[in-house]
Amino acid sequence: MKVAAGALGLTGVSLGAFGAHGLKESLAANNMAQAWETAVLYHLIHALAVLCVTAFSANAAADTSDRWFSRAVWAWVVGVILFSGSLYAMALGGLTRIGFITPIGGIALLVGWGCVLASASKRGTER
Repeated sequence: MKVAAGALGLTGVSLGAFGAHGLKESLAANNMAQAWETAVLYHLIHALAVLCVTAFSANAAADTSDRWFSRAVWAWVVGVILFSGSLYAMALGGLTRIGFITPIGGIALLVGWGCVLASASKRGTER
């Protein structure tokens, strides 16, 4: 889980900087700066979410919460790849046909949050 948090954080910050500096003019010209910013925002939010779940998991009792946390991490990684990845691709131009992937990624992000909720209900103490 730590590897996922580090990888998402590293790539999120890198892509944010690349969009702000290396692609600024191109994104503005193609009216895709907002899409890039949304992709980076969701990318980084879920990097932090993975980091938090990793910390909670380390402190959790050995019960089913670890499985739910692990599922949340996988759902978020898939969600970032599909949601943010499709927005990045569309913002770079030419791949507008992959727009149908974006909501699938959003659903994966929601599934991850549902797993966190399931973990809390299984533990019974963090409702």
